[in-house]
Amino acid sequence: MDPDSLSSRVQSVTPSLTLAVTNQAKAMRAQGDEVYGLAGGEPEMDTADHIKAAAVKALQEGKTKYTPAAGIPELREAIAEKLLNDNSLVYEPKQICVTSGGKQACFNAIMALCEEGDEVIIPAPYWVSYPEMVRLVGAVPVVVETEEKNGWKMTAEQFEEAMTPKTKMVIINSPGNPTGSVYTEEELKAIGEVASYEDIIILSDEIYEKLVYGEKKHVSIAQVSEELQKLTVICHG
Repeated sequence: MDPDSLSSRVQSVTPSLTLAVTNQAKAMRAQGDEVYGLAGGEPEMDTADHIKAAAVKALQEGKTKYTPAAGIPELREAIAEKLLNDNSLVYEPKQICVTSGGKQACFNAIMALCEEGDEVIIPAPYWVSYPEMVRLVGAVPVVVETEEKNGWKMTAEQFEEAMTPKTKMVIINSPGNPTGSVYTEEELKAIGEVASYEDIIILSDEIYEKLVYGEKKHVSIAQVSEELQKLTVICHG
């Protein structure tokens, strides 16, 4: 197919630098080079045996047919239980949607909530897929450059300065990719207060919740208040 046949939205998306660097590292290893890959955010640990066994058991029991688009009820109930036990967040299973990975969850949320021309605020450094997903739905990424002195975290003041009448969403990634930055409850509360002024939707990417070390503690911005929970879409996996 002629590349010019692609839609303007697809043509506006750039290839994933993460995959490009990862593939280059694999090619170099195949040539015998010693390479330490720091591109993909993929832990080295294998999938737990009980998870593998459950997948095999489901296949053997013939659970290979169509499922509800939002996920099987048992899984959605288990996710709701996890959010309650681990994060003290109350959600009904009907409020939960299961996707084929975290990237699809983020994209679906942006696609469902943003109109063409809406602005989405993204603190930098960021996961390289965020701006591309925003562009793909016709929205506009607005990048806020963070500073080392603030732990590579966007401040409430920076957030407020970046807002315009077109702002629809802000993306908060904590623990963050690629910096590992973890927002404190106080920092999230300050950002949440700014978001609540104009009912800005918060896309909270919490995929690395369990990868927190030392004295750091993961807090979901949805935990800060009931008002912020209503404004927040959590992406997890």
